[in-house]
Amino acid sequence: MPALRPRTTPVPSPRAAAPAVPLGRRSASAAAVLRCILADGPVARSTVARSTGMSAAAVTRLYQDLAARRLVRDLPLRSPRPGLGRPHEPVDVDDRYWVAAGLHVAVPHSTVSVTDLRGRVLAREVVPHQGTTPSAVLRRAADRLAALLPSGSDDRAPLGAGLTSGGRVDNVSGDIVVHDLLGWRDVPAARLVADRLGLPVRAENHAHALTRAELLFGAARDRAGRSAVTLFVGNMIDAALSTGGVVHHGPGTTAGEIAHLPLGDPTVRCACGRSGCLQATVSDRAMGERAAAAGIVAEPSFDGLVAAARAGEPPAVALFRERLRLVGRAAAVLLDLVNPDVLVVVEGGIRLLPEIAPLLLADLHTEVAGGSFTCTEPDRVVVPGSFGADALAVAGTASVLDAVYTHPLELPEEAVPHSAPA
Repeated sequence: MPALRPRTTPVPSPRAAAPAVPLGRRSASAAAVLRCILADGPVARSTVARSTGMSAAAVTRLYQDLAARRLVRDLPLRSPRPGLGRPHEPVDVDDRYWVAAGLHVAVPHSTVSVTDLRGRVLAREVVPHQGTTPSAVLRRAADRLAALLPSGSDDRAPLGAGLTSGGRVDNVSGDIVVHDLLGWRDVPAARLVADRLGLPVRAENHAHALTRAELLFGAARDRAGRSAVTLFVGNMIDAALSTGGVVHHGPGTTAGEIAHLPLGDPTVRCACGRSGCLQATVSDRAMGERAAAAGIVAEPSFDGLVAAARAGEPPAVALFRERLRLVGRAAAVLLDLVNPDVLVVVEGGIRLLPEIAPLLLADLHTEVAGGSFTCTEPDRVVVPGSFGADALAVAGTASVLDAVYTHPLELPEEAVPHSAPA
């Protein structure tokens, strides 16, 4: 995909402002139709009617509303159906027009990305931090993201931007409330990025955002729609919970703060002042430090550890296997506490090292089997994240895409691009 630039006139976000009245039946029904088409498409409208329990006429009207917003489209019949009667023309999500922008803030760098309506990554760039002040980090990353976004002359247009990070993120105000590793407190992150991009921005914790992505596009989305836990293991350790397809944030958006569960090495001192915290033992930063202490890498570097494991160096592989066993302990606690239909683990070794991912998953499942009192099928219930090396890029845009699939009729028809792609 060529470099894209911002539109001269920003497209309104589907939820840039909260609706003055509760969402009506029509909006909810349109969302049900759109999500059904996403899950089952290409699919006949008659099948959508059966799946959603709506009349064929209602589905047709809602489909027309969605098509007017360039969210769905008719597909040509590949071959005419023999016999009498009108053929069932398939419909599908129209992924040719809209894109979502994303910015994920990690400790050493940010990841900026552009995805289509299916959450597929069209463009991505890693932006190393130059300093750690919020304004420097966010404005530099936003400028790089702007270089990826479409211009008014392109056939694609941005819906808005998502902003994710570890720590406590207020998804209402858009503030990063606490990010211990960067030393940030009460940073108006969404506003800083929105001012730079000229687009509405939605901020959310990365585990919560990835839960939204799993609900929409994940390999286990059917089970996740009933109940799911996402366990994120990176420089920061976070979790997220959803039930009935709704992500739970809790008062102060603090749900899922598991970094300081006492499941780590009791001899390791945490920055919080206690010992044995999970994050202090299994985070990417901790893994890099342990790799350097063991002589696997010359200096603390998680990327260096990944490279060593990819090269098959036994000490590097052993460190990842140990990490997954400790992650398995945390997973067992979450499984017993929540008893979800599925628990999704997003972890660097599994994401970035397909060569040893089956071995790491086996260690994870073995630990869960030995530690959980409620999970009798860890191989089925505990699954890897669906997005592999694209996880951070997808996390950045997930909240924007979730808003479209939840409130599609809030996207005004006048905002759609009118030129069709070639």
